[in-house]
Amino acid sequence: MIVSVIPLVPLGSGDQEIADLRSRLGELEAALAQRSADLARRQAELDTFRIHYRQEVGRLHEELDELEAAIAQAELGEIDRRLEAEGPGHASATAERPESAPRFTSDAVRKLFRDVAKAIHPDLAHDGDVRDRRHLLMIEANRAYALGDAEGLRSILQAWERSPEAVKGLDVAATRLRMTRRIAQIEEELAAYDAELSELLDSPLGKLKAMVDEAASRGKDLVGDMVRRLKRDIMAARNRLDAMQS
Repeated sequence: MIVSVIPLVPLGSGDQEIADLRSRLGELEAALAQRSADLARRQAELDTFRIHYRQEVGRLHEELDELEAAIAQAELGEIDRRLEAEGPGHASATAERPESAPRFTSDAVRKLFRDVAKAIHPDLAHDGDVRDRRHLLMIEANRAYALGDAEGLRSILQAWERSPEAVKGLDVAATRLRMTRRIAQIEEELAAYDAELSELLDSPLGKLKAMVDEAASRGKDLVGDMVRRLKRDIMAARNRLDAMQS
């Protein structure tokens, strides 16, 4: 996570607004670090659960799928042979894929990219943190330029113009504006973290983990139950396939 560096100036005796902004900024920076750690922890927990589920349940699902596919092939083998005998003329039209339209970089996109580069180029930075942020933005700008994405370039430029790093000067007014912008920036990042966390928890894997955890809190092994049920289904499918083949 890149943390913007806010140049500080000595406070005047009556400049309570700057002091309040500085206090608010400190609170938000701490909240942002905590939210980032929480998201990383949740992601690590889901990754660990994914590996465990894949080892215990996923391989059994794959085995059952293979058996069911073999059963279906045995049942429909004659139909498959007839379709193959009819030749490729009956192939679905959906198999035809139109060629991708060629991309062209317009003069407007080239001019917009130059404007972005002039504003955010890393060589214009005065410290390492700001240089890192400029470097990441240039990567995004290069990607948008390669795709001919004028809207993406315009969004990058507008975001930079609203950023605290774009404010020049070390006087009180500049410091106040930088802090205000950084506070707004952190609030947007917090909202993005919340949305990402919500997406993780609402994902199929996240919901499944929640079900497993809830069952475990009641002394039940939901994954173990899945394993036992799948093994029974595998045995039944294997017996059915053996009977069909014999």
